[in-house]
Amino acid sequence: MNSAPLSQAQVGQFQRDGYLVVPDLLTPEELHTFKEHERNTPPGPRGLQNHRTDPQWAHLAKHPRIVSIVRQLIGGPPQIAQSMYMAKAPQGGTGISLHQDFMYIRNTPNTLMACWLALSDTDRNNGGLCVVPGSNREGLHPAHKAQDIRQHASWETDYQMRSPEGKEWQERLYSFEISDLDPARIEYLKMPQGSGVFFTSLTIHGSFANPSADRQRLAFATHYVRQGTWIDRRDLQDMVDAE
Repeated sequence: MNSAPLSQAQVGQFQRDGYLVVPDLLTPEELHTFKEHERNTPPGPRGLQNHRTDPQWAHLAKHPRIVSIVRQLIGGPPQIAQSMYMAKAPQGGTGISLHQDFMYIRNTPNTLMACWLALSDTDRNNGGLCVVPGSNREGLHPAHKAQDIRQHASWETDYQMRSPEGKEWQERLYSFEISDLDPARIEYLKMPQGSGVFFTSLTIHGSFANPSADRQRLAFATHYVRQGTWIDRRDLQDMVDAE
């Protein structure tokens, strides 16, 4: 495996802007196989740990090219915290309000990062991912529960937590939305299918509704931490090695 798949310029961009788009991470065959798999899977709740039991999810979450990049950016062996398949329907399928992943996955030390894969061509016109460059260097922003249900999913859920010392408690999380965000800072990414964007846990990102008439927006996201990292949420503590 290539120990340094990214150039120093790419690493510098990731550290400066908080994200990095990389083309051609998946082949057309891999894209077709995964989408056919999902097309033939009965609808219903999927959960955040399907990479443990579903070979197609595991293939994307543990993809050698992706994991080699994650290893370089994260500074050590990566583990998988969660994986998600996000199929946003045309004509109004809602997005996820702009947030920072640390709000959902508190971890110590903070090594959390993500790879968001475009499984279809994505852009602003079908609810593609957007980011706020440089927000990774601003710490944790204030946030409130998402309000505009035409654009964003809105929810509240209680989660069981456990500290490294064994203390346990329950904490309510909700659909976080950054409170002090200047909309002019938002960058709407245009990504062809098969490409991916890597971003940090403090990079503000999210997406809006899909207003297109007939274009699905298909994406797969995996969240990684460096080996030795503690995650407070009990439902994510049973991690697996990415390599």
